[in-house]
Amino acid sequence: MPYDRYETVIGLEVHLQLATQSKAFCGDDTRFGMPPNTQVSPISLGHPGTLPRLNSRQVAFAVKLAYALNSRVNPVNTFDRKNYFYADLPKGYQITQDKQPICVGGELPVKLGDTWKPIRIHHVHMEEDAGKSIHNLHPRKSLIDLNRAGTPLLEIVTQPDLRSAEEADAFMTGIRQLARYLEISDGNMEEGSLRCDVNVSVRLKGATALGERCEIKNLNSMRYARQAIEYEVKRQIDLIEAGGKVQQQTLNFDPASGATSALREKEDAHDYRYFPEPDLPPVVLSPEYLEEVRQELPPLPWEVYAQLSAENGLSDYDVSILFEERETVLLFEAVSRYCPNKKGIANLLINRLIPYCQEQKIRLGQFPVPPEHLGAFILLIDSGKVSNSTAYQRLFPAMIESPGASPEALATSLNLLQQADDGFLADLIRQVLEANPDKVKEYQKGKKGLMGFFMGELMKRSKGKADPAKATQMLSEALKS
Repeated sequence: MPYDRYETVIGLEVHLQLATQSKAFCGDDTRFGMPPNTQVSPISLGHPGTLPRLNSRQVAFAVKLAYALNSRVNPVNTFDRKNYFYADLPKGYQITQDKQPICVGGELPVKLGDTWKPIRIHHVHMEEDAGKSIHNLHPRKSLIDLNRAGTPLLEIVTQPDLRSAEEADAFMTGIRQLARYLEISDGNMEEGSLRCDVNVSVRLKGATALGERCEIKNLNSMRYARQAIEYEVKRQIDLIEAGGKVQQQTLNFDPASGATSALREKEDAHDYRYFPEPDLPPVVLSPEYLEEVRQELPPLPWEVYAQLSAENGLSDYDVSILFEERETVLLFEAVSRYCPNKKGIANLLINRLIPYCQEQKIRLGQFPVPPEHLGAFILLIDSGKVSNSTAYQRLFPAMIESPGASPEALATSLNLLQQADDGFLADLIRQVLEANPDKVKEYQKGKKGLMGFFMGELMKRSKGKADPAKATQMLSEALKS
C-alpha cells in the first residue's frame, strides 16, 4: 500500500476562548447562548470614533498559560491589525498580535496511551474573535450574529510535531484539560470555546523536508477534526502517487460528505496587511507582575498524574480518569484526609460520583455529600459494618437525600448495620441447617457448592445484616460437625 510509505505531519492553530466576563477591548457581556446581537456596543460594532480598552484579565490568563507551557513571556508585547473583509468582522480588521506575541516557545506534554509526548509550541498570542455567520436559517441569505465579535481569545500555534489524527485529538484534549486546570476557559467545543485550524502535509518516511501543507479551517469537534485529517492525508497521498503536486490551500471540511474542499489559495502575511494597532499602547509586564501570576499556578495535569501514580498505588486506568478534571483531583484529596483506602475512594468517584454528576448535569464540586461523609462511607464498608452491595444500593442514595447526616447514623436508622455477634449468627445458622437437612447431608457427602445456597438462606434470614466473612467461617465449621 502506498500509504505506508508516507508520514503525516500536522501543526495546529488552536483558538481558546477565555473565561472573562467582558470582551477583549470593551465591556460587552460574553455569556454563551444569549439572543443574537444583544451583546454588542458601538465599540464591538466598530463604530467610527470608538476606541478599544485592553482587558487585563486576558493578559493575566495569557501569562498564566505561558508559564504552564514553560514558554518565554515577552515583557513588552504589542497589538497589530489583521485586515480582511468578511461579513461577521464588524471593523474590517481583527485586533491580534503578529510581530511581538505575548509568549514564544514552550511545550505541552500530551498523554498517548501509557506514554507522554512533548509537543512544541511555536507561540501564543492574544486576539479578539469575529462574529458568527449562520447559513442554514434562510434559503437565500446568510444571517450574522455579532455577540461573539470581540470575545477574547488566545491562539496557540504548535510546531509541526503531530503525526496522526489521534495525536491531534490528544493535543486538543490536553489543551482543554490544562485550560480548565488553570481556570482560564471552559474549553467547551460545542459552545465554540475551543476550535482549531489544522495544517496537514505528508512526506515520504525518512524525509526531513516538510511537504506542502493545506490548512483546514474552524474545526469545532474533535470527531470532525479526526475525519478531516484522515481524509486530507489520503487525498494528498493519492494526488502525489498519481503524479500531481499538493497546492498550498485553505480548506473547508464538510461533515456530511466527510470531504475537504478548497476555500481559497493560502494567504501569506502580506495578504492581511498587518500593521501596528495605533489605538493600543504596548503591553509592558513588570517582573513583579509576572511573578505574581506565576505564584497563582496550580499543580499542572502531568504533575498531578505523576503524583497520583506514585503515591496512591492506583492503576493507570484509575489515574487517567481521576486527573482529567482538577475538581476530581481536589475531591479525591479531600476524601483522602478522612479515609486511607485510596482504591476505595477512586472506585467511589469513578463508578458513582462522576456518573451521578453527569446524569444530574452538575459539576463534581456541587455533589451534595461532604468529603468527610464520603470517607466515612468507605470506612463503614471496610470495617464490615455495612456490606458493599447494601452500602451502594441503599446507603449511598440515602446519603444523597440527607447529605448532612453521618453515614453510620443513616445506616443505623435504616437498620443496615451488619451483625458479627457470635450468638446472633449461631442462631441463624442453626435455623438454616434445621430447615434443610437433606442439603446438609448432600454437602457432607461432598457437594461443596451448596455453601452458596446456605449463605444465601442465612443472608435472607438476617435481612442482609449478617457479616459475610464471619458467617461463612461459622457456617463452614457448623457443617463439618
